[in-house]
Amino acid sequence: MLEDRRLDVLRAIVEDFVSTQEPVGSKSLVERHNLGVSPATIRNDMAVLEEEGYIAQPHTSAGRVPTDKGYRLFVDRLATVKPLTSAERRAISTFLDGSVDLDDVVDRTVRLLAQLTRQVAVVQYPSLTRSGVRHVEVLPLGGGRIMVVLITDTGRVEQRVLEFAGPLGEQVLTDVRSRLNAEVVGLRLADVPGAVETLRETFPVADRALVDAVLASLLEMVVEQREERVVLAGTANLARFGQDFPRSISPVLQALEEHVVLLQLLGEASDTDEVTVRIGHEIEHEGLATTSMVAVNYGILDEPLARLGVLGPTRMDYPGTMGAVRAVARYVGRILSGR
Repeated sequence: MLEDRRLDVLRAIVEDFVSTQEPVGSKSLVERHNLGVSPATIRNDMAVLEEEGYIAQPHTSAGRVPTDKGYRLFVDRLATVKPLTSAERRAISTFLDGSVDLDDVVDRTVRLLAQLTRQVAVVQYPSLTRSGVRHVEVLPLGGGRIMVVLITDTGRVEQRVLEFAGPLGEQVLTDVRSRLNAEVVGLRLADVPGAVETLRETFPVADRALVDAVLASLLEMVVEQREERVVLAGTANLARFGQDFPRSISPVLQALEEHVVLLQLLGEASDTDEVTVRIGHEIEHEGLATTSMVAVNYGILDEPLARLGVLGPTRMDYPGTMGAVRAVARYVGRILSGR
């Protein structure tokens, strides 16, 4: 375990390197930080930090830069993340409160995260398997056609159109809608099949063909296995960090095109509301070895639904990025829960 003084030196090196993009020397540490020790002591501390793998010298006669191990210790020993300003909080609230549906929430969220952090933002759509039923609608379309609409508590809307040979009575559609909602509203989608198993038996025999068709379409929607989706924004922000990708930025861009990779990274987030940080080689994808991922869950009433985060170079403002990611996730959860 590092002594507190050496941890302070490491913290100062990380902060200076993130802000200046230049290797950090002992002289600049003395000038910029009140570390309370002599330049010789700082040089000795830097030598120990380098020997233990927390910092490295990129080339002869240069200062030092943090390694992945150094960034990891810096993040693990953060006393607090950087709070958002009141102006930033108002901007988040105003921007996200204008959302009209789930697609709009996700689109606004990913663009907002990219703007706040100036990194690549990634937002995962809520999975249907984690959703509950908010409402079921059965709408007559005319000409023997009806539409069955499933609205989840995460804002997703699924619909099916059914066709029948003859005219449909308005009363039976009203009855189906009413009884369906009485049985399934508030249930998790996985519990819907059991809840409606005997519902058809409560209708007259003459109406059961219609009821069977409606129930079949509803069950199709709740049990359908959907491909998980992620949305990206801010890829152009990587152009600002060309010097942070010593060989080429191409492997990073190629990895970002593989949504399964991004889903895997997001899936490594904690099951709690704690922010998860993966740094450099902790990301098990060769193309992303020079990047870091900051991610967190978002949900309804503290129940995780999906994840969001940002990806950028390891030379990242970790306290600010972690604060922004956590704040945006909380706002998204409030919006989806209707609070």
